[in-house]
Amino acid sequence: PTLGLLVSASTHLAVTGQSMALLRPRLAALLALCACAMAAPAAAANVSITTCRSFCGNITVDYPFALHAGCGHAGFRDLLYCIDRTLMLHLPSGSYRVLDVDYAYRGLTLHDPAMSDCRAIDRSPGGRGNGFVVEPWRAPFLAPDPDNVFLLLGCRASSPLFQGFPDRHLPCRNVSGMGCGDYYGCPAWDDYGRRPSGAAYGSAVPPECCAVSWGAIRAVNVSRLQCEGYSSAYSLAPVRAEGAGGWAYGIRVAWALPEANRGFCGACRATGGVCGHDVESRGDLCLCGDWNSTSNCDSSADAAPSSAAAPGAAIAALLLALLASGLSSGSIANI
Repeated sequence: PTLGLLVSASTHLAVTGQSMALLRPRLAALLALCACAMAAPAAAANVSITTCRSFCGNITVDYPFALHAGCGHAGFRDLLYCIDRTLMLHLPSGSYRVLDVDYAYRGLTLHDPAMSDCRAIDRSPGGRGNGFVVEPWRAPFLAPDPDNVFLLLGCRASSPLFQGFPDRHLPCRNVSGMGCGDYYGCPAWDDYGRRPSGAAYGSAVPPECCAVSWGAIRAVNVSRLQCEGYSSAYSLAPVRAEGAGGWAYGIRVAWALPEANRGFCGACRATGGVCGHDVESRGDLCLCGDWNSTSNCDSSADAAPSSAAAPGAAIAALLLALLASGLSSGSIANI
């Protein structure tokens, strides 16, 4: 009997040793998967508060704008990009270089390389540049300044601009003292080879140039308006006497936050937090380091739930349960 017990024990040990040898690679992979699942950070908490305020070249990118997911206000997400130290703004109408971000007066100054100015007329039958078009959902947050004039060049008579106004050009008008009459005096028309004469809009159908405000048409789509090109200028002070040669050329864009949101960021910052948003729900979040709040960093009771932490924790718990079950039942070799 003693001999039989010894043979049985040695056989069991041999089988167990073989099984464990076969299992070691699977066991190592299983443990690694558990470690990854437990180490995965929550989506709402993976934004370091030191990354939300950043720089691109010499321009500061701060709330409500951001270069990182989860930072800034959700209405300005996927808007700014830093490419080779150049800050770019991307919209359906194209990409624009950001020359300045004015946080005090809530304005952006943009440059479109396909835009005409007082030194050069850039036109083509198919249209040069595409003006400025904002997605409908983003329109409450971003729009050209009321003192920004768009000068549409070479628009056809069939353009939507002139429909319903026979022999008149009601959409065409001066904006903040800037209009086509002064623009016709730019030296760029001499190089272009055809300088318009007479009154700004005269009797020509259509006029060579049509000045409009953003509020008049709500979308400056050059190709859809059947124009050959455009220019844009803005006024930050009374227009200077030298006319169009003294205008500031570019697109001046005003930005705004919803009334209900304006106090949120101030309260968040006052408690040491950084203003951001939930990448899934788009709701406001106050980033407080290793946790987030829906109000401010003094209100731990308002901590935002982490929707992404649950899957990782659940996976880790399940794998550990399977591992414990296998070890205790002796069926681990069959995993």
